Amino acid sequence: MLSNFERYERIAGVYDLIDLPFEYGRYRKIRPLLFRGLSGRILEAGVGTGRNFPFYPLGSEVVGIDLSPAMLSRAERRRHSAAAKVELRQMDVTRLDFPDRSFDAAVAAFLFCTLPDELQVAGMRELGRVVKPGGIIRCLEYTRPSGGLRRALTRLWGPWVYWAYGAGFDRQTETHVPQAGLQLFESRFVADELIKLLGARA
Repeated sequence: MLSNFERYERIAGVYDLIDLPFEYGRYRKIRPLLFRGLSGRILEAGVGTGRNFPFYPLGSEVVGIDLSPAMLSRAERRRHSAAAKVELRQMDVTRLDFPDRSFDAAVAAFLFCTLPDELQVAGMRELGRVVKPGGIIRCLEYTRPSGGLRRALTRLWGPWVYWAYGAGFDRQTETHVPQAGLQLFESRFVADELIKLLGARA
């Protein structure tokens, strides 16, 4: 079975192409929500190929981390599209190489749905550790719809989504936020009953 590192090293070259229908059909409209009201030094965990670059707050300083060097290489090519100063580093969200309280905020788009449940608290706790007290942590995450056609479709997509991305629709990210010592203040659907925006305070 492939690790997430191996998956993203393998898929990096075609990631943007595979994701294109979802990016322009759904993600582009909701990515700006991650950065609403944020400023200063921001950590983006799971920066991927840099799809969030155009939405970075003007004048901010963003450090983007990713487990995969191949994904970071793709992000490097997109650096010019960012409205902020960007630093890219290879790093695991569950073991961040940053001092405590070194960021004003942190964001993650579709990262925690790729982490198995046993690593979710560790990842959330690390984000809370490196964000200043009271700082905001926002995530966009897939969930499984409660019923109907969309729920059936996610069951059909599930094996392919896991094979390609290591992601699942049944991660319990929201429940892990308080377990990591963070205060959940926002949880709402932003794309049907499929994608949630989560907001927490360190």
